[in-house]
Amino acid sequence: MGRYINPFTDWGFKRLFGQEFGKDLLINFLNDLFEGEFQIKDVTFKDKEQLGDSNDLRGCIFDIYCVTDDGKHFIVEMQNRWVPFFVNRSIYYASKAFVAQRKRFDEAGERTPVLYQFVPVYVVCIMNFMPREHEVTKFRTDVALREKSSDSMFSDKLRFIYLSLPFFDKSEEECETGFEKWIYVLKYMEVLERLPFTAQKKIFNHLAKLADVRCLSREEQEKYDESIKAVDDYYSGLYGSYVEGEEKGIAKGRAEGELSKSLTIARNLLAMGMTLPQIMKATGLNEEQLKQL
Repeated sequence: MGRYINPFTDWGFKRLFGQEFGKDLLINFLNDLFEGEFQIKDVTFKDKEQLGDSNDLRGCIFDIYCVTDDGKHFIVEMQNRWVPFFVNRSIYYASKAFVAQRKRFDEAGERTPVLYQFVPVYVVCIMNFMPREHEVTKFRTDVALREKSSDSMFSDKLRFIYLSLPFFDKSEEECETGFEKWIYVLKYMEVLERLPFTAQKKIFNHLAKLADVRCLSREEQEKYDESIKAVDDYYSGLYGSYVEGEEKGIAKGRAEGELSKSLTIARNLLAMGMTLPQIMKATGLNEEQLKQL
């Protein structure tokens, strides 16, 4: 085990980005992510769930309510693990964030009109895996609602940002922006002996303290170990399914290859004038299979 936690376990991800004591880390990361667009001055965690056992293998998802320096509000949904139909799932959770804004009753229990005055919902997916859908083919994929012919913004209410770390191949020396430094540290944190860039980004000193396994309490260490095991079991299951599917594919391909070979032989024997019963006996093919000749 390395010096720092794996930030892509559910427990590790939420420790760094999903708790009040890590709020400054999250604000700094999001400001570097959206640099040049706006600056976030505060975040509120809508998901009040405490760090617990990582028995839910669907991945870490939580809502963050953000307020910018110019008074704008938006919701960020963060996800960090591959699951089947990953892109579709991110769209689903964005839709849930919209639906949750439709308040039908006020605090007194009186019915109120639904005005559809939604705050924007941004989905940020930090993907420490090679995506299996063709929609994500580079490190940063930024999707928004735009008018197709002019590429002008149609609505700012929905946005998806997919960050696929396997496509990020910069070395420590090549990282220039604050965002690149964040990505480098997150990608390699588990194997680093020290966190780089602490002189340029003071926030990384706080990151190093929260991520240092030596600073975990016994209870936190147990929960982290359980989270590591849950990830290992999850991907072992996926690998087992992959191997099983590959073996079935090989067996199917071998059978199809044998059939094709037998049909080629049967075609040659037929051309030589042999009867169907003779060909069936020589090749092992049945009458139904020979009909395709």
